Parts: sequence; C-alpha cells; structure tokens
Amino acid sequence: MRKVVFAINTTADGYCGHTDAIADKELHEFFTGMLRNAGLLLFGRITYQLMVPYWPDVAKNQSETESENEFARVFDSLDKVVFSTTLNHVEGNNTRIVRTNLAEEVLALRQQPGKDIFVDSLSLASQLSERGLIDEYHFVVHPVIAGKGPRLFDTVKLQDRLLLELIGSKTFQSGAVALHYRKNA
Repeated sequence: MRKVVFAINTTADGYCGHTDAIADKELHEFFTGMLRNAGLLLFGRITYQLMVPYWPDVAKNQSETESENEFARVFDSLDKVVFSTTLNHVEGNNTRIVRTNLAEEVLALRQQPGKDIFVDSLSLASQLSERGLIDEYHFVVHPVIAGKGPRLFDTVKLQDRLLLELIGSKTFQSGAVALHYRKNA
C-alpha cells in the first residue's frame, strides 16, 4: 500500500505561508529529494494555483538557480490530482481534477501501485489528518516569526489529538529544522 505523506514549511510561530520560508539551495534540494519518492501530488485549488504554472514554467525554461530548476523538473514530471469544485480546467497532461469525496479518493489511490502520495495543501492535509489518512509528516520549521498567515487545522478541528513518532531530523545551515514524523498506530 502506498504511503500518504504531508510536508510543509512552517515558521517558528506555526504559520505556513508560502513566502515566509527561507527558500535557499539546501531547502530546494531537500524537497527535491522528497519528491523523488513521490508518484502523485494532491492539491487543493489554492495551492495548485500557487504552484502551477510557476514550477512547470521554470522546468521548461530552466530560468532559476540549479537547485530550483531541478526541483521544477521533478515537480513537473509527477502526476497531480487537484481537489476542487470550482476549478474548470488544469494545465498539463499529468494533472486531473477530482470533485468526489477526498477520503474515498485517497483510500482508492493508496491501493494503486506506485510511489508515495504527497499532500501539498493545508486544507487537504487537515481533512486527511482528521480521518487518520496521513502516514508521515515532514515539518520544516524556519527561524522566522511571521505573526500571520494560514495554519494547519485552521479549517478543521481534530476530535482527538494525533500522536506522532519522531523518526528523523535535519538541521539546515539557515537554522531551519526538518522534523520527520510517523503517525503512531
């Protein structure tokens, strides 16, 4: 069975805005390495529209740094599913829209052969966590106090706390710390 993995950049005060992280070479290499284990990316509409067409354009034009270009190539090569009831079309041959029940779709996707399924949306991660469908979490905590922005579980409140087991960590030169957790059984 495929694992469902959620990875997110967060500030020291728990905000997950896309502009608050320290997006340096080391961070891009870290996330590129993670994406190499992915076979499928899951998005909500908002995060999808933040990532596409930006990263596919970088992949095509190779217009950024070497580490960003490599991230873009890996990102662009992966299959993507966008959960949305309002989006009318998506870009790329490897992307499709799903309008059905998130949990049911993820349960079906887990049964298919392939690499891990990565969740790239706060709202999807919150909903899947509430249903116990995320197997691993990667939190990259940046030495930044943002004071504002989106947070995990802003839209969904867990009924019970979710216990995690630390299975690894990495400290970056920027002072960011990547924490890798597995859901306790």
